[in-house]
Amino acid sequence: MEPRAQVIILNGVGSVGKSATAAALQAIASKPFLCVAMDAFLEMLPKKLLAHPDGLLFERTQENDKPTISIRTGPVLQRAMRGMRCAVAAMAAQGNNLIVDEVIVDAETAQEYRYLLQLFDFYLVGLFAPLNVLEARERERGDREIGLARWQYGRVHSGIVYDLEVDTTSATPAECALQIQSAFGL
Repeated sequence: MEPRAQVIILNGVGSVGKSATAAALQAIASKPFLCVAMDAFLEMLPKKLLAHPDGLLFERTQENDKPTISIRTGPVLQRAMRGMRCAVAAMAAQGNNLIVDEVIVDAETAQEYRYLLQLFDFYLVGLFAPLNVLEARERERGDREIGLARWQYGRVHSGIVYDLEVDTTSATPAECALQIQSAFGL
């Protein structure tokens, strides 16, 4: 009998370093891990549902005189994200070890993952950095809407209990991956 699949979800605000940490962890893990990126599921949406109430809406506002991009999700995107969570469980059921790059904005979603993945070795890892660091990274990247990190900052970790918390402020993605590998014997 094969060992139970291991599933590590990396949760954090955009630009915190989830994708780079996932790639670094994948490279050093002692067994194969597949990466599942939330962005890949967002890219499945028809282009016409970007900036549409049924899909994904970015709303530009100001918060403390700084640009903020709030996110509104419609029924099509909500179904796609529920499908992603079920797909993660289905992949694990086939014996795949997974690293999931996710932005969880409510504790209910974290609980849904815990329920769906209860038969596996499941670890929820929170990646953290101060808002000023996230906003600087957001500007440096050049591929993100400025203000998205500000909106996500107070929402992403709210009410979520983690198996491990990692500070990406001064640690490189490789160092963060080593912390995760060490904590869970990967």
